[in-house]
Amino acid sequence: MACDVGRLITAAQERDWEVGVFATPVAMGGFFDTAAVEAQTGRPIRSAWRRPGEPRPFPAPDAVVVAPATFNTVNKWAAGLADTLALATLCEACGLGVPVAVLPCVADALASHPAYRESLARLRGMGVRFGDPYAGEGGGPPAFGWERALDLLERR
Repeated sequence: MACDVGRLITAAQERDWEVGVFATPVAMGGFFDTAAVEAQTGRPIRSAWRRPGEPRPFPAPDAVVVAPATFNTVNKWAAGLADTLALATLCEACGLGVPVAVLPCVADALASHPAYRESLARLRGMGVRFGDPYAGEGGGPPAFGWERALDLLERR
């Protein structure tokens, strides 16, 4: 699924958004084609902190999309754990009031865990918008609805 992130980038660019990508170290380990994403955005993917004095590779965000959002990411973010650049960026975005849209991708068994439900409630209380990436799909295996995250942000 993350391998299709180019669909989200294309949809954002078609809406005249400038796109920068943050990824967890796990995601960088082969979940998507990093060279293709960098070519499509014209920017490096951020997954590690900058060194002091290094310039920012892209401007501060006007909005953030988290997709696909895993059980681990949602729970760590809600708890304020910033052990990766991606999570630190999410924690900071909420503190700055930057609009955030999330498309979770969590197995039903994990989604029923009390910690996950509490994390969703906490993040919603912080103004984070959640969407169902599979809503409205008919017949066959559902496709991940990347564009739904952009729709959540444009309905501000």
